[in-house]
Amino acid sequence: MPTQQQRTYDYIIVGAGSAGCTLAARLSEDKDVRILLLEAGGWDTDPLNEIPILWARNAFRRRHDWGYSCEPERGLAGQTLPMFRGKIVGGCSSINAMTYVRGHRADYDRWAASGLPSWSYRHVLPYFKKQETWEGGADDYRGGSGPIATTTSHYDDPLGDAILAAGEAAGLPATADYNGAQQEGFAVSQLTVSQGRRFSVSKAYLHPAKSRQNLTVEVGAHATKVIVENGRAVGVVYRQDDQLITARAEREVILSGGSINSPQLLMLSGIGDPQHLRDHGIGVVAALPGVGNNLHEHITADVGHVRKTPGPLHRTMRIDRTVLSLAKAHLSGTGIFTSVPNHIMAFLKANSDSTIPDVQLQFRMGPSVAAPYLRPFTTPYTDGFGCRPVVLRPESIGRLQLRSTDPFAHIRIDLNLCAAEKDRRTLRAGIRLARDILRQRPLEGFAGTEMTPGLKTNTDSEIDDYIRDNVMAFIHPIGTCKMGKASDGTAVVDEELRVRGIDGLRVVDASIMPDHIGANLNAPVVMIAEKAADMIRGRVSTLSPVQ
Repeated sequence: MPTQQQRTYDYIIVGAGSAGCTLAARLSEDKDVRILLLEAGGWDTDPLNEIPILWARNAFRRRHDWGYSCEPERGLAGQTLPMFRGKIVGGCSSINAMTYVRGHRADYDRWAASGLPSWSYRHVLPYFKKQETWEGGADDYRGGSGPIATTTSHYDDPLGDAILAAGEAAGLPATADYNGAQQEGFAVSQLTVSQGRRFSVSKAYLHPAKSRQNLTVEVGAHATKVIVENGRAVGVVYRQDDQLITARAEREVILSGGSINSPQLLMLSGIGDPQHLRDHGIGVVAALPGVGNNLHEHITADVGHVRKTPGPLHRTMRIDRTVLSLAKAHLSGTGIFTSVPNHIMAFLKANSDSTIPDVQLQFRMGPSVAAPYLRPFTTPYTDGFGCRPVVLRPESIGRLQLRSTDPFAHIRIDLNLCAAEKDRRTLRAGIRLARDILRQRPLEGFAGTEMTPGLKTNTDSEIDDYIRDNVMAFIHPIGTCKMGKASDGTAVVDEELRVRGIDGLRVVDASIMPDHIGANLNAPVVMIAEKAADMIRGRVSTLSPVQ
């Protein structure tokens, strides 16, 4: 394979996902630095990705995706679950469900109490505000002039109001803004959608910056190794168009490949558990046993009903109406296809001993993802609706392991879901809570037969059997390059996200999270990258006045 002459930059960023796009845009604001951003996928030019209603159809067909699958789950009847990861500029923000959630303030204060004081809620809140333009305008909690457009869901379905009323009938709280002062309660979902189209992080950050003379973006560029000399990361080798190219970094190499790809590249570069590296014949550059370990993932299972009267999405599934709706969404950003039927969300305490919400209830206004998203839109199907309770802070821990030294071979992903009894207990409680809500009087006109778990599934053991056979990963992997204090032997990066034992190397993505937070990942990852950009540039972060 031919090798191209090396190129030199100040910073090399591996991965143009949410973190990489944010970093490239912020670091390139300094005109005196040269930045190379590498992306293994292609540009985010697919018009189908722009239409919000198509997100699940595109995702489950593995469009612009790495194609990862997890190892058979030992405690889940040997299920092999998909692990969707965006292989495209914008990463997962270009293929996800566009949900915008920050997490509970207690999540970040827990990180601070563990020995990471600069990651408290008051430290990270300014970076959440900095990233967004909230449709409701700026206040103590929300941003009004940031790159990412965030809005409430505009999906038009009377079922949404009925679900809110059902929550009230069940005696459960409501919140005006789960990304504001109070997370707990029922609310209309918030999305990264603008003018009826997906507003990915690449669209928000990278595209406005990509014309800068000091920023080079290479697509179809698969990083194969971090070059380390005398204890310092000095560059990256990547493959592009059947050529191996060496790029040198005079200041830093920054890995932003996500919780699967960043630890894999570290291992391939000799940074990881010494025994595991030796088993694959890789020389040990830095002994960091935490690389690839501490894998956490949100889990969920479905509670679903037949819908007595077909809803607005179902009524659209006729060839003439579908073509018209797609045309309206593509050409003018209007119509039912410009939002997603996950209109209502709730953060609640399913367990009586929880002090903060321990489940996220994601209500859907249509059937499960199997229909109509994965078949032709005009294929007949039974309409439905329901809820997916999500365990927010799972205690089960998985790990990643190399299959081989081939950088193009998929790494082993062992999620180890439901290994912790508390995770099963919380999901079981979340299912019971969702069932109770969906059986409230305001939903009587909508709720037909319960299809999942089904009327014959009631005892703890029956629900556990249902979970074993039907649990899903919510596709929020974190923790595989854990951030921690110096005394933590499992920590991979320090408080400023610098890889321990190697100068000039950082990891900036969801893999640095020490444990799971009560949120979807996109907004927190952008926050991490915004904060990292200030660290790299030597800027002191502003402490929020919010108490």
